[in-house]
Amino acid sequence: MSRYNKPIDFNKKDIFMQGVVLTATIALLVWFLPHGRTSLRYEKDQPWPYNQIIANYQFPILKSDAQWQHELDSIHRLYEPYLQFNPQTEATQINRFRTDFKQADAAEFPPAYRSFIEGRLHQVYARGIISNSDQETLVDDTVTNVRVYSGTEAQSRPLARLMTLRAAYEFMLANADSMGFSKQKLQKLNLNNYLEPNLSYDQPKSDAEWQGLVGSLAPSKGVVVAGESIVDRGQIVDENTYQKLRSYEHAMGEHTRMVTKDWQQSVGEVLYITSICVCLLLYFNLFRRDYVNSVRSVALLLTMLLLFPLLTHFLVRHMLLSVYLIPYAMLPVFIRVFMDSRTAFITHVATVLLCAMSLRYPFEFIVTQLVAGLAAIYCLRELSTRSQIIRTAIFVTLSALVVYISIDMMHGRTVMSNTALVSIDWRIVKHIIIGGVLLLFSYPLMYFLEKLFGFTSNVTLVELSNINNDLLRQLSEVAPGTFQHSLQVANLAAEVAMKIGAKSQLVRTGALYHDIGKIPNAVFFTENQAGAVNPHDNLDNRYSAQVIIKHVSEGEQLADRYRLPRVIRDFISTHHGCGLVKYFYISYQNAHPEEKVDPVPFRYPGPNPSTAEQAILMMADAVEASARSLKEYNEESIGALVDRIIDGQMAEGFFLNCPITFQDIKLAKDVFKEKLKIIYHTRISYPELKKKEETEESSGAPAAPAVQSGSTSK
Repeated sequence: MSRYNKPIDFNKKDIFMQGVVLTATIALLVWFLPHGRTSLRYEKDQPWPYNQIIANYQFPILKSDAQWQHELDSIHRLYEPYLQFNPQTEATQINRFRTDFKQADAAEFPPAYRSFIEGRLHQVYARGIISNSDQETLVDDTVTNVRVYSGTEAQSRPLARLMTLRAAYEFMLANADSMGFSKQKLQKLNLNNYLEPNLSYDQPKSDAEWQGLVGSLAPSKGVVVAGESIVDRGQIVDENTYQKLRSYEHAMGEHTRMVTKDWQQSVGEVLYITSICVCLLLYFNLFRRDYVNSVRSVALLLTMLLLFPLLTHFLVRHMLLSVYLIPYAMLPVFIRVFMDSRTAFITHVATVLLCAMSLRYPFEFIVTQLVAGLAAIYCLRELSTRSQIIRTAIFVTLSALVVYISIDMMHGRTVMSNTALVSIDWRIVKHIIIGGVLLLFSYPLMYFLEKLFGFTSNVTLVELSNINNDLLRQLSEVAPGTFQHSLQVANLAAEVAMKIGAKSQLVRTGALYHDIGKIPNAVFFTENQAGAVNPHDNLDNRYSAQVIIKHVSEGEQLADRYRLPRVIRDFISTHHGCGLVKYFYISYQNAHPEEKVDPVPFRYPGPNPSTAEQAILMMADAVEASARSLKEYNEESIGALVDRIIDGQMAEGFFLNCPITFQDIKLAKDVFKEKLKIIYHTRISYPELKKKEETEESSGAPAAPAVQSGSTSK
């Protein structure tokens, strides 16, 4: 079991919260990611960006929009909409006129007027009168001829010969003066009352006529047989190929609708996304449960899991940029720096599979990005300098290029050919290189993610480890003994961390800052006392204990003032745990043998360590400080000291909440013993040079010249 995967009994609330997060993630991905079949993205006179397409079944080649419109315009000249003729209208209106004319003044309107008007009415009704709305409809359709029918007979007439009500009225008065009839008298007869449309537009019959003409046109201009190559990568999409691709998409859509219903496609997408998300959640519950219980970890993982698939879909949908321009390797870089390698790889795999939903042919994309992610994880096993990001970007780019070019070569592409149909797609190669350059921006973005989610990267830890930082420089000036102690503890703790697989840079940085609380009262700590003066000699043991204990709270205050990361502040509060200030506690007991001593005033506030790194620091701090009090430094004394200190810490239960094993503690002991023997090794004494006279007297021979020795030590 992983040291970070402590057994935890999930309650109903935990299960409910995981279900809510899982459901919300799936819902967001399903909502924003593509639904149904992904459309092909291509343009005329541009190279085909995908792999070769071979027809799986026969389908017709549809005519282009321009060709289809040209044929529609051609048949439109043959189109004659139908107008229904009503013969009763003329008779009705003439009878009305005769009745009204009898009532007119015979002296003013002689019988010749009646004959003239009846003749004109007969002429306009014979030509045909249509309403203004019908006339506008026919003009908008650019019709030249109409078909007038009454019963079963129909005649073709020019549209220009038909009259509107206004045109009929003007025709009634035209040339009346030249024929001896007064227009003023004719207007008094209100001729408009006897004009009414006798032709009406027949919409259903006209539409049927048009559909019949359209149906006579063939929508296709050939067929593509099954097994025929439609287009290949790099081929220029000309007009003919463009129409084949449009016909292929249309036929594929029709075929899909016949085989699979839309709701089945949606169910498939939901199942695909759910499977990936559930597998990811199972991984965290099985191997890294500490991340599930951390809000910042969950927030970072969800952000990465949603950001890249949604960005990929947006670019593909709107045809903005190539997906190979996106530096997907940023995701494993961030997860590796802030979490661990295994989590980085699993999350990267899930994200790439989700991104692949937006692509038509995702094989090359998936393989290329997975290899690039593995390369990034391998290069960033321990990020500490900016140059590592540069090396990582170069290695990731080379890995992606090798994989992509090798896949193209397996598909029959060649590197040296100048023919687009058989050459490597160098456009994608350029995009991969640009994506590698964009990967360099992960360094400044890392700082942004640190502040946003509250993580601390190794780069930040290395920067904090610089002894020229204000706080460490102040510690070295005010409390030089404590500063030297912190350096020794940092080296010991980092060595143990590397041995047991913990975070060495984290514990090294924490060790440098764990005793900064001694700065305000440095003289009260023995390592900073020069001479025999000890301020505790004149103080009560309880007060002395409070001064010593206070360095923890004052260290936390300094950490807050200098804005140290939370993970560093935790080392300050836990490096003594809930232990006792034993020197003053025992001294007080000895001074008050009859008093029942309360240990609370002599106890550190804690808490006890909760991580392996904090436990390592506690052990290193106690061992290094106690080793200074040894009277004799040899293998037996150092080994006994290390065993006594660490066994005592274990007996007091300081490590009960730590993900650290007995084997880890044994390895830590071995490292402490070995390193302390080297630090406190014995040195050989240098011989003194005797005087020349004494040498000559003792040997009876002249002395040899002295050889100056280097600073050899054991």
